[in-house]
Amino acid sequence: MAGDFEVIGTNDDAPFTLKVHRGEGMCLLGMNWKEGTPPDDFVGFAIEYREPNGNQFYPLSNRLCFPHDADAAGPDTRSSRKSPIQKWRWVHFPRHPELAGDFTYRVTPVFMDENDELTYGEVQEIDIQLCRETYPDLLNVSFTRGFVSSQAFVDRYQKHGEISTLIPGNADEGLTFEPTHPKTTDALGWMGFEARNAILQVLDQAIEDASAQVRVVAYDLSEPDVVSRLEKLGDRLRIIIDDSGTHGPDTSGESQAADRLSDSAGSDNVKRQHMLSLQHNKTIVVDGDNVQKVVCGSTNFSWRGFFVQSNNAVVMTGKDAIKPFLSAFEEYWTNPTKFKKSASAEWCDLGLPNIDAKVAFSPHGSANALLADVAADVEENTTSSLLYSLAFIYQTRGVIPDTIRKISKSDNIFVYGISDRKAGGLELTKPGGNVSPVYSAALSENVPKPFSEEPTGGGGVRMHHKFIVIDFDKPTARVYMGSYNFSTPADTKNGENLLLIRDRRIAVSYVVEALRIFDHYHFRVMRKEAQEAGRDLDLIKPPRNADDDPWWKAHYTDPRKARDRELFS
Repeated sequence: MAGDFEVIGTNDDAPFTLKVHRGEGMCLLGMNWKEGTPPDDFVGFAIEYREPNGNQFYPLSNRLCFPHDADAAGPDTRSSRKSPIQKWRWVHFPRHPELAGDFTYRVTPVFMDENDELTYGEVQEIDIQLCRETYPDLLNVSFTRGFVSSQAFVDRYQKHGEISTLIPGNADEGLTFEPTHPKTTDALGWMGFEARNAILQVLDQAIEDASAQVRVVAYDLSEPDVVSRLEKLGDRLRIIIDDSGTHGPDTSGESQAADRLSDSAGSDNVKRQHMLSLQHNKTIVVDGDNVQKVVCGSTNFSWRGFFVQSNNAVVMTGKDAIKPFLSAFEEYWTNPTKFKKSASAEWCDLGLPNIDAKVAFSPHGSANALLADVAADVEENTTSSLLYSLAFIYQTRGVIPDTIRKISKSDNIFVYGISDRKAGGLELTKPGGNVSPVYSAALSENVPKPFSEEPTGGGGVRMHHKFIVIDFDKPTARVYMGSYNFSTPADTKNGENLLLIRDRRIAVSYVVEALRIFDHYHFRVMRKEAQEAGRDLDLIKPPRNADDDPWWKAHYTDPRKARDRELFS
């Protein structure tokens, strides 16, 4: 059914299966051949979609072309009707994901004869609803786009101005920086995607509800749209702002924000704090007669947090959902030295109807630490798949990376991951060979046509998520997420939040995000490796010689790729 979070194609005459998974502002299409292996002349899939109440199908574009088309790779050539997708899954961002109603996806197998002429087979077609809220008026998962280092960003915005005209180069300049890019409004909306909108909407609702009391804990706080809204709350705001490291000096964005909010809310309502190491939470709690909402996740309230990094923000609604966050805020505010022994350091149910969700706040003591429990759940209870997106895994030592290494050796469990940098990352051993987690990278220097050099968005990490998804395709599907970096400091030193949500719809949302980030950067790694080897990345034609292989062969002979093909379709 269109309203489901997974929809399956029903055309028995089509030679392949189609399953479409609902993401947040996007969806994942998974295909598989029904019987045996495809014929050698099968060269990929044409994918088209139609918006709700629309009357036209739009073909998805492919950056890759067949070799003879590469020099003239215009819009028509890049259409997947002409340059089919040579993958068994694809993540798509529709242009208007917020539209209510059915999005229709049509997938067609494409074949090429000995004269390079294309023909088309039986289609699979499905309808799926991509409404903006995950569970309306209850829980909404949202993501930033995190695509500054992308060809899409270059195509849309780089030709109009440099990244330096959109975002400040220094976080300390965040509250005074004024963009000069001619497409600033559109660009920042595209970059911030749903998470920025969701966070600002909660603050706007808090301002509108004159009865609302607002409690904020902020690690980074240098984004002017956030700070200006907090100022409008006056003394209805109480806020804790981190003062560790670069946040401490008077010149930091956080200190500037604290000064401004001391003026608007009163100095007694602003507190600086770093616990034993960091006050690393990014939470907003609104408690009013008309609005009871909480924001949590990995998204810092900064330019990089909104516009450069890949981040997530969860908004939950209701008195029961905000209660644990309010309690944790009071513990941080009044008794931070004894936080480890407080009820907030234990798992607390979030009281969401029909959603099994709970939260715990750091720092923990030895008696209630959670890191080993998370690792044990991953190791002992994962039966199908483990997908993760973990910033700072390169510098994390201990039980989580050890457990991921161990479970990655299983023949039966599909493991995919992404980190924020290559150096020091995990080395994952699978039956099909050694695989490292993909890392964020930009295409740069001597980039061949039709690709363009990409901006990096400044120093620091670009992949900032902290989530682990276990068995997304099972009734036991669950997600660990929050500000928590799955490290010993996150567990026992920092101020953090960690959520455990047992819900397949939410698990699928995070899996789609994991795959779109993984594939986005995996392509950049492939492109860079091809560039260094002096070869091009092209679509593969059918075998013409005895030693040629069809493009899909590895997806049937490499156990890891075969599992990938099967799992999502």
